[in-house]
Amino acid sequence: MAAAGETDESRQAVSQTMKEAFDNPLTDEDDEEEEILAQSDHEESTQTVLATTLKVSNSRNPDLQRMAIDSLSSEDQDAHDIFVTIDDPRKHVTKMETYATYKVSTRTTRGDFDHPEYTLRRRYTDFLWLRHKLEETQPTHLVPPLPEKHSMKIYVDRFCKEFLVTRQRALNKFVTRIAEHPTLSFNEYFKIFLTAKAWELSAHRKMKPSFVSVIGSSVKTNASAYMLKNRSPEYTMMWEYIHTFGDKMGSVDRISQRILKEQTEYREHLSNFGPAFRLLSEYEIDLSDVLNAFAKSIESCAKGMDPVVEGSELYFTPLIKEYILYSDSVKSVLKKRDKFQMEYELAVDEITRKKNEREQLQKQVEFLNDKTEVANADLKADLDRWHRNKRKDTKEAFIGMADRQISFYENMLSGWEDVMHILREQDLELPAPPQPSFSSPKDSHNSSSESSSWVQIEGAEGGS
Repeated sequence: MAAAGETDESRQAVSQTMKEAFDNPLTDEDDEEEEILAQSDHEESTQTVLATTLKVSNSRNPDLQRMAIDSLSSEDQDAHDIFVTIDDPRKHVTKMETYATYKVSTRTTRGDFDHPEYTLRRRYTDFLWLRHKLEETQPTHLVPPLPEKHSMKIYVDRFCKEFLVTRQRALNKFVTRIAEHPTLSFNEYFKIFLTAKAWELSAHRKMKPSFVSVIGSSVKTNASAYMLKNRSPEYTMMWEYIHTFGDKMGSVDRISQRILKEQTEYREHLSNFGPAFRLLSEYEIDLSDVLNAFAKSIESCAKGMDPVVEGSELYFTPLIKEYILYSDSVKSVLKKRDKFQMEYELAVDEITRKKNEREQLQKQVEFLNDKTEVANADLKADLDRWHRNKRKDTKEAFIGMADRQISFYENMLSGWEDVMHILREQDLELPAPPQPSFSSPKDSHNSSSESSSWVQIEGAEGGS
């Protein structure tokens, strides 16, 4: 009874924590979030139509799956033109490794598929590859989470039937959410995952990461030292809400795990307690009816605990874990959104810096232009002054040289005239000086010869 009391207290704690987790503290303050919730309710109503299909898709009977899909209305079939189910988990043992595969069945009416139906097998690592590619190529969309590889601590053997069935349900929900997404369902890697053969998918997985993802990782690394300047209050509220939601769901998960453990132990105790009363009834004949009634009641309680424990193991606990992972996915998308805003702000800062540099350069250009204009004006003025001085100085120099030559020849002429005057006084006959005339070069040569001979004669006389 003490265990039952602790279980009731744990249940009350879970209920209180879940109420705090799902009650949005920001709803009364933000009217826009009510519209978002209304849209999500509309989407959930559409998903409710597919509830029967999702339940039957966990069955291994393909006829039941086909009937469930065919039972959808024509409007839903037009809205969802691709249906994917994951079932039939199998364990494979080889010399190198032990692994599990799951059958992936696809039905579609899309024209870009070569066939309307596909059936193949995929490993858990293939699902990991698909999710990584979806996050890489669709960074602004919320990619559904995958179950963790070793998250179910209640199972010792990760290849046991219960573990594989639980994981198969989670993988089925993963691909169903992708198939219902209006953008992710058209991703090329999702098509490759659904249609490629094993060796083709292996070739795609070995391809190197794209240049965009490498650049994105480098930007992500450098983003840690940068703080956003103008994050919208709406996304700040989203950050606060998703962090609170993740913390609350983590508390729910821890408490539910403890409750599940207590319920499992309680069921085992009841299973052992009932047969003990039946054995005791065989020895206590007088109390056999009462003891058998006790045993029957205890066995009924133990049997009634089976759906409770199985429901927690198969539905409640996986759902809580899924939304814990979903909160991490939302945080990842918000971080990418902040990264894009960071790149935008860096670009704006770069533009501002370039603009400031341009303004500084413009001022420097104007200053240098003014300086050039001043240099041009000063140079022209100085050149004009230099030309004037040059003309004046050269004119004075040539005039002075000409005056000196004239003075020199006048002095020479005066001296020779005195000599000729003396000679005439001595009654010496002197030839007449040559008369200048305008004649041909030949005549001028003759006249120059006569002049030179006359000068020689006159010189001889003067010497005598």
